Amino acid sequence: MSSDDLKRTAAKAALEEVLPKLGRDGIIGIGTGSTANCFIDLLAEHRGVFDAAVASSDASAARLRQHGIAVIDLNAAASIAVYIDGADEVDPQRRLIKGGGGALTREKICAASADEFICIVDHTKVVDVLGTFAVPVEVIPMARGLVGRAIVAAGGTPVLREDFVTDNGNLILDVYGLKLTDPARMETDLNNVVGTVCNGIFAAQAADRVIVAGPEGTRWLT
Repeated sequence: MSSDDLKRTAAKAALEEVLPKLGRDGIIGIGTGSTANCFIDLLAEHRGVFDAAVASSDASAARLRQHGIAVIDLNAAASIAVYIDGADEVDPQRRLIKGGGGALTREKICAASADEFICIVDHTKVVDVLGTFAVPVEVIPMARGLVGRAIVAAGGTPVLREDFVTDNGNLILDVYGLKLTDPARMETDLNNVVGTVCNGIFAAQAADRVIVAGPEGTRWLT
């Protein structure tokens, strides 16, 4: 199976799980990236089942609207039944690295706001220890140097993501070489650097469940 086929398989399994949880007034949270896009495309066939969606990025909001799905601001949602998103890496404890698409801050906010966070990935994203994929760190532009020096002191190598600005108007430093044997501690340490908005380690806000699609079908990490 191709990577795209696996993403669609994971998205379909998530849809089958989510639909019974959505009432007519239900709000669903949608993440960002190619796997989330697969889920959006499948969700479009069921847009009359729920009320509206909250999106973690402008790109996802635009795709939802193109399918005729109403998108509302998170502040207007009384509650989010479930948040669906992909990941760049997943470990056996359902901790994640996210932010390859640059929407990590809004993704983390949406995940924290939902009653349940379901992550959907293909089997190549599952690792024993996080850290092969660079950790994205969203930074306020004037603090790029300050944050970068702190990251170097922590053992990482920050690389500015060229020609990219987040939906929040900030920059992304992609950090290589961090030792993530204690991802929750590293998540906190990075967030404590003045000028950091958020980082792409999802340890404090790990997924509640992960759907993993592989050549032999899907399995759950719970």
